[in-house]
Amino acid sequence: MIDVEFLKVLDRFDIIVRKKVVSSFQGSRASQSYGRGLVFQDYREYVPGDDFRSIDWKVYARTDSFYIRRFEEERNLTVHVLVDASASMNFGKQEKKFNYAAMVGLGFAYMALKNNESFVFSTFADHLLPYRPKKGVKQIVDVMHHVNQLKIEGKSNFRECLRTYKKVIKTKSMIIVISDFLFDLEEMKSSLLRFKRSELVVVQVLDPMERSLDLSGDLILHDSESDSMLRTFVSRRLREKYRNLMSDHVAKIQDFCDSIGAKFVCVYTDQPIFDTFYKVLAER
Repeated sequence: MIDVEFLKVLDRFDIIVRKKVVSSFQGSRASQSYGRGLVFQDYREYVPGDDFRSIDWKVYARTDSFYIRRFEEERNLTVHVLVDASASMNFGKQEKKFNYAAMVGLGFAYMALKNNESFVFSTFADHLLPYRPKKGVKQIVDVMHHVNQLKIEGKSNFRECLRTYKKVIKTKSMIIVISDFLFDLEEMKSSLLRFKRSELVVVQVLDPMERSLDLSGDLILHDSESDSMLRTFVSRRLREKYRNLMSDHVAKIQDFCDSIGAKFVCVYTDQPIFDTFYKVLAER
């Protein structure tokens, strides 16, 4: 269960973070379109039909020709938050992975809202579930209530959910995808490639147990998504092999995100939530 008290601390955190990363969330974003913005782009020769008020008379005095000033059109950024709500995210010795992931997603939605950006908060498992809160100051509280009512179940159909979501993005946006990413790397790569032209942030949330496999002996393991069982003996050698495979999996995600210009962070649920925000924002 996520508590609204989380946002009060985030308020203080946002003030600190914006001093270091003021460019991460701004109230408006420049586009490649030309309009009546504030950022000067270039000049071009005046043609009939252009706004007469755009003529630069100082250039005319020097060249005896009419030129107009062009400015970058300013557009608000839409922040799209997608959080994995499949059954594997219900795992956790202390903090469930989903709760942690949802807090990260809500935090970015909240900071977007405070900086006059619009946001869309969605969850995905076997299907995509977008949620658009009503307008007004209670938007984040509405989303938090919605998240607290969700059933964390089903298998992650990552490829299909992101294919569906791509259809709702009409302009360049910030896309924040939060998941444990404990599925096929090729599925992850082909899905995230759809958003390489957007500002993409990939956050992997894992439980400390998934980092270290702090188990031993004869065990029966349960796959929460497929509901299958596996009986195995966890030895020191097996733990070492598991840790190497997990490290390799995370490293491959990092390499892929680097190759497409996406920001990637891997966090664990025993880490302070605000450390996660700092890791995402500090080097933007």
